[in-house]
Amino acid sequence: MTSEMITADAAGTWTLGDLTVARVGFGAMRLTGSAAFHLGTPSDRERAIAVLRRAVELGVDHIDTAAFYFSRLRSANEIINSALSPYPDGLLIAAKVGPFRDYHGEWGTSARPDQLRGHVEENLRQLGRDHLDLVYLRRMRQDSVAEHFGALAELRDKGLIRHLGVSDVEPRHLAEALAIAPVVAVQNRYALDSPDPATDELLRVCGEQGIAFVPFYAVAGRRGPQAADADAGADHDEVLAVARAHDATPAQIRIAWTLHQGPHVLAIPGTGNPGHLAENVAAGALRLTDDELRRLDALRRPAG
Repeated sequence: MTSEMITADAAGTWTLGDLTVARVGFGAMRLTGSAAFHLGTPSDRERAIAVLRRAVELGVDHIDTAAFYFSRLRSANEIINSALSPYPDGLLIAAKVGPFRDYHGEWGTSARPDQLRGHVEENLRQLGRDHLDLVYLRRMRQDSVAEHFGALAELRDKGLIRHLGVSDVEPRHLAEALAIAPVVAVQNRYALDSPDPATDELLRVCGEQGIAFVPFYAVAGRRGPQAADADAGADHDEVLAVARAHDATPAQIRIAWTLHQGPHVLAIPGTGNPGHLAENVAAGALRLTDDELRRLDALRRPAG
């Protein structure tokens, strides 16, 4: 499909609290140079800056990032700041807190509730902002999110955060968070070939409650962070067949399928490649048939 002139508004919009965004956004993890952001060769900085600026030109108004998105020589937040500051009106920047990496890139234990303010302030410093539009608490295997989420709710009350979300959670964790403060978005791993009944239930609950569901690894699927950027040659036969029918790439079909899961579902595909960026945005214009959706949905059913 021709992608150069298609903009993000082709996918429609969704409102996060009081902020309306296009349903196709941009994930910043790959700006550091690798699908697994803590590995591999750092990206070309000027190319990454150009990709971000082109994303905004294409109508992308939702960027997902984190202070722990950095590689040996690159910080996603620093690149975002350099590329887009002063930030255009209407641009939503979402950040995640909870995981911790030291300056050598090594993962530490999950942040304590009293450390989350420091994580938020580090994102603010790197991005050059006085508040964050949306902050996700990324659950790090803890059974309860109440204490951590409560700490973020206090920062929202102080004006450092505008809206709150949760990530890598089960439905019970969402209910726990909602009892403390409003949740505008949930970010979990979700892809057509990664079946997970708990996540399917979470997607349904979010739809019923008007909460955005924002999948990560939607393009990489079960291959996860090790998948190549928009790897077109290694995919399921059904994905390849639907892609041929639409003169599209497999990555575009995966994004389109994601968006077809409900009007509250947003996509945040990431890339450091300008051509792939245009393709990702254009995927929001694809309309899959009921038969194509049935064939793709079958990939979510466990074998047997």
